[in-house]
Amino acid sequence: MSTLKNSVQLMGHLGQDPEVINLDSGKKLVKFSIATNEFYYDNSGEKITNTYWHNIIAWGKTASFIETYVKKGQEVLLRGKLAPRSYETKDGEKRYITEINCSEIVPTSQKA
Repeated sequence: MSTLKNSVQLMGHLGQDPEVINLDSGKKLVKFSIATNEFYYDNSGEKITNTYWHNIIAWGKTASFIETYVKKGQEVLLRGKLAPRSYETKDGEKRYITEINCSEIVPTSQKA
């Protein structure tokens, strides 16, 4: 059960083509976001849809797979872990973000 402490599984659609970054160290990084939807009905019976956006990163072989096989609009199933980090804006303001570090991904459909 210790492997379940920081584990995330999501199914959603890519909002844009993955951004590929080849680092000077020779490592490959891919960044993209996916949208997941939640549906429910309010008291009057109207269907309400909430869309949530999740920032995803992937490294190495997983990044290479994503670069080759995953495109904007495609539905994917992915597994990873939460990875919080902070960064500083150009104005010196400190920002915090939580990304999902993707370790496995499966395209479940063709490009929408």
